[in-house]
Amino acid sequence: MDEPTESNAEIPVTTNADEGNMVNGDEPMPDLPQNPTSASDSSSSDSDSEDDESDQKLQLQSLQSQLSSDPSNYDAHVQCIKLLRKIGDIDNLRKAREAMSEIFPLTPLMWQEWAKDEASIDTGPEALAAIERLYERGVFDYLSVSLWRDYLNFVQEYDSLVQNCATSGVKKARDLFERALTAAGLHFTEAEKLWEAYRDFEKAIYQTIAETDTQAKEKQVQLIRSIFHRQLSLPLSNMNSTLEAYKAWEVEVKQGCVLDTESNYSDGVPSQVSSAYRRALDMYNARVQLEEQISKQDLTDTERLHQYIIYLKFEQSAGDPARVQVLFERAIADFPVSVDLWLDYTRYMDKTLKVGNIVRNVYSRATRNCPWIGDLWVRYLLALERARASEGEIASVFEKSLQCSFSTLDEYLDLFLTRIDGLRRRISFADQLEDVLEYSLIKETFQRASDYLSPHLKNSEVLFRLYAYWARLEINLGKDLDAARGVWESLLKICGSLLAAWEGYIAMEIELNHINNARSIYKRCYSKRFPGNGSEDICHSWLRFEREFGSLEDLDHAVRKINPRLEELKSYKLQMDESENPVKQNDHGKRKLGGDAPNVESPAKKLKDSAHGLKKVTEKGKAQSQNVDDQTGDIRGRVKKPDDTSDQQMKDSIQEKGKVYNDQCTAFISNLNLKVTYEHLRDFFQDVGGVVAIRILHDKFTGKSRGLAYVDFSDDAHLDAGVAKNKQLLLGKKISIARSDPKKGGHTTDRAGGGKRFESRSSAKAPQKAHEQPPGARKHGGNNIELKGKNTFAVPRNVRALGWTADKPKTVEQADEKPKTNDEFRKLYFKG
Repeated sequence: MDEPTESNAEIPVTTNADEGNMVNGDEPMPDLPQNPTSASDSSSSDSDSEDDESDQKLQLQSLQSQLSSDPSNYDAHVQCIKLLRKIGDIDNLRKAREAMSEIFPLTPLMWQEWAKDEASIDTGPEALAAIERLYERGVFDYLSVSLWRDYLNFVQEYDSLVQNCATSGVKKARDLFERALTAAGLHFTEAEKLWEAYRDFEKAIYQTIAETDTQAKEKQVQLIRSIFHRQLSLPLSNMNSTLEAYKAWEVEVKQGCVLDTESNYSDGVPSQVSSAYRRALDMYNARVQLEEQISKQDLTDTERLHQYIIYLKFEQSAGDPARVQVLFERAIADFPVSVDLWLDYTRYMDKTLKVGNIVRNVYSRATRNCPWIGDLWVRYLLALERARASEGEIASVFEKSLQCSFSTLDEYLDLFLTRIDGLRRRISFADQLEDVLEYSLIKETFQRASDYLSPHLKNSEVLFRLYAYWARLEINLGKDLDAARGVWESLLKICGSLLAAWEGYIAMEIELNHINNARSIYKRCYSKRFPGNGSEDICHSWLRFEREFGSLEDLDHAVRKINPRLEELKSYKLQMDESENPVKQNDHGKRKLGGDAPNVESPAKKLKDSAHGLKKVTEKGKAQSQNVDDQTGDIRGRVKKPDDTSDQQMKDSIQEKGKVYNDQCTAFISNLNLKVTYEHLRDFFQDVGGVVAIRILHDKFTGKSRGLAYVDFSDDAHLDAGVAKNKQLLLGKKISIARSDPKKGGHTTDRAGGGKRFESRSSAKAPQKAHEQPPGARKHGGNNIELKGKNTFAVPRNVRALGWTADKPKTVEQADEKPKTNDEFRKLYFKG
């Protein structure tokens, strides 16, 4: 190991040749002198340089134009800095670097280049302080042993106090070394370089001490020995080399007769150091394989990140927070925009360290690297509050967060609520804080939240909760009842059809014992139409209110108002039910057509009349009989089903309100709450739009809902949007929504349905065995055929078609014969 030979030698500093004038060690700054060119080459080089300058200026103008329109263009910032550095325009280069640093954290290499460029221009006292500030900003952004070494070398080389070993200079350098070791002293592969530089610095100071000053020399030896002992107790690379260097140094010290009398030496190493070294060696062996995994060159970014996560879990299980933090910093330096890494890192810091400034700095860097993650900003505000940061600092961070673009409105809402929560706590416990805040800050924040969120959250529970919180704080903190009422009135203008908004307003007035005000609100809202059963609920709520708080006259007045309203709602619902389920059942379970079908004749009568040449079926009766759907018990108004059309043909073309929609634009819905009505489904798909028809399936005997429905959409785009709402809640149940696809024999879902299939009852089914009696089939043989009911010819889909011969074995000719249609059956018997 090289040592200075003179007792008053200056502190040695390891620097690269021409380090201040080189870019990455191989590219000279363009403004430095170059080798002179010969006269014969001067003319050609001049013309080439002019062309290059012109191209560079055009490129620079293009980059600056991009940045003026989009300041967050990271690549444009990087290219602009590289081009300005190549040109040698130091003033504009400095501005470009500052502009990028305001928006993005710079890489360690970019900070190194910046500091070296500045040092190549001036190293006077003012420039020295400015360059040190650059290094400070650089080591804050990311963990980099290389950047710390440059910083330390710069201070030792250019700071005259450090060079001359002045007391203040030595203290400054030692403090800087200790900071570097705190930040990166546990770096498994690179920390040894910092420890070695620290020892060399202290050894250089030892050489400057006079031989006669034995006390100062002994003190310096103990300091160097302490640095060795600290390093040997850590699991770092090249541990054996460090141990050998320590032994050699101890031998050298012994020759100088400066011994540590308090330690027992074994093989040149104190026993306590030896045991600490063995423990560190065990830790090294436990981690060396993990280090190899993250250092492999052939790994993809995803694989390397996965190896980091495995390593982090190991360190967390070991329980040393300092080692976990350094490993997180190493991972962040390699993956600076990994959201999961930053979220895990900040959660760990909140849970484990809870040191105000350290946690605050981590959040500051997290939000600079991933500013689009609202959760990081929310937890940053909470960390500032825990650290008892000033109102000015918290407000500054909040304003920065509002300038970011988040992916969901929920992130903006959480951000506003976090800010409001913090203000509420700081005002409520003002006696424990230095800052005295005004309630107007909360009011302004609520107003800003409302202005931003209201256009996107109309008639939503989220907006209701925000305003309810606002109104409560107006009363509890602002002590202003009129302001609280103004908040509710503002909400009603935005969410007038939201029942919870009216109920919340009423609840506030009742809680404050303002009964007349609550009654006046009931009078304003009882006649409004609310989704679901909200209209009935508000009426019944008014009655309960008058029973509990009002006089008999108030109750009578409410009843006179509410009863007609309830009757109106009941009548409206009956009309809706009739439109959805018009088929009624008699006591014997037989279907009956409504009063508009007095001329319908039974199929048996038709067959008899046809056999005698009588054709008296009226067009009206024919249309009505065609409109009965025996599967659902539903009458499809305005839907025509010719009797000679098969089920599949009917489903291929449905005429609704004068338009034709095919089943490709129909959604099949199952797992419905049996209370679901046409209105519920219409409201459920209101945000999707494009709904042209809704058909709820009912039991053909009881008339009750079967929990199934079909919804027709105007086109595929609206259908896809409707299917995307699969598994969402409707009246407390997760409903299943699938694309109706009868051609494939069932219903299929797209992405939202997870690829499941639901078999349709209208799908083709395999014939039953010959000895099985099909459900609902009627026995018949020869010419003795029994037909019952007015519309028996409209065979339900779950009943075998007439002409089925399951009761007797089929002949060879009959084996391939298809079941006869109703028309074929009539023609067969008309011949007789």
